[in-house]
Amino acid sequence: MLLERATDEFRIAGHAYPDFPILLWDDMTGCDPVNEFFRHHLLRGTIRSNRTWDGAGRALYDYFSFLQAHELEWNSTKQAGRKDLLAAYRDYSFQIAAHRESTVRQRLSFLVAFYEYSQSAQLIEHLPFRLEMRRAAPRGDAFLGHIGRTDVGVRTADVVPRSKRGLPQFLSRTQTQALLAAATNPHHRMLIQMAVQSGLRRAELATLPVDIVVNPQGISKRNIRIELDPAAGGGQKTKGSKRRSIWISKSLMTDLWQYVAHHRSERAGVADNTHNNLFLNVAGEQYAEDGKSINRIVSTVGATAGIRVHLHMLRHTYATHTLVELQRRRAENRLEPLVFLQRQLGHASIATTMVYLHLINELADDAVLQYQDELDGLRPEL
Repeated sequence: MLLERATDEFRIAGHAYPDFPILLWDDMTGCDPVNEFFRHHLLRGTIRSNRTWDGAGRALYDYFSFLQAHELEWNSTKQAGRKDLLAAYRDYSFQIAAHRESTVRQRLSFLVAFYEYSQSAQLIEHLPFRLEMRRAAPRGDAFLGHIGRTDVGVRTADVVPRSKRGLPQFLSRTQTQALLAAATNPHHRMLIQMAVQSGLRRAELATLPVDIVVNPQGISKRNIRIELDPAAGGGQKTKGSKRRSIWISKSLMTDLWQYVAHHRSERAGVADNTHNNLFLNVAGEQYAEDGKSINRIVSTVGATAGIRVHLHMLRHTYATHTLVELQRRRAENRLEPLVFLQRQLGHASIATTMVYLHLINELADDAVLQYQDELDGLRPEL
């Protein structure tokens, strides 16, 4: 098996799709069932981000290589409910290839989608797995109590291992202060401050346009609304390319205004080209859209502070402590904390946001409840 990436000459309906995955047999002919699935699932379906292409390509390549090595046929699923193929691949992935659980789960999710597509296209009669309902939200969640529900079910293939992930990790007040103190570079400090006070994803942070920064003088409100709009032409990226609004405190906007005036301008003057991004690298260029280099900055600063941290942990930090504060001041704010947090984080489903409610219920610790009061200047006000 060979996994190739398309060039600019690869076009579908007149559109070029460079780097699109293409699976080939050993004789260099196309693996038609897989390639048709790629076109359907990655282009015509709900997943259009090219960041998904590599994962999908590797998943199908690895699976078909496994089948080829063991002389198995991908469409040998005549027996209803048979799960030998995917179960064998799953066990191989864990026991022989020693892949991480997250890798196996991701690859199996693509394989499940591939077989569901193959069945809908009448390439196979039966699926090599059974579908079952699994609980996605913690039982006994108070938020769903008003509608009489105690959990949220998700239909999942039985061959996919149940997630063993623990609750999201976040930084304490002391750790957050230490991380900011270790960021002696003003660019790095502002990146970290923006992340921990907004909860933005790394791609959203990397592509944040500079024109979201406004002069806070004369603004009487304690919070300022900014728009994340991928269609505005500024290069902003959001998950699913969905437009959304977020709120940041006036104090944060003040820090951003001063940063743009005194520090960003220095980096912007180094590069030959003009970039619209708020955050620029040392060469004055924009960070890569995936934000991986920003993640390395956070990890490096964390190592200086003696803290193991990555960028997404700052998102968890924002979400957890913001939810604590919103719940404490619920009567005063007159809003539903989970709904507000869902919109801030850009979650498509409230069930995703509910993990933070479960987290703070599990903690129930005075040290956590003191976070917003003690962490001066890092609390988003309402």
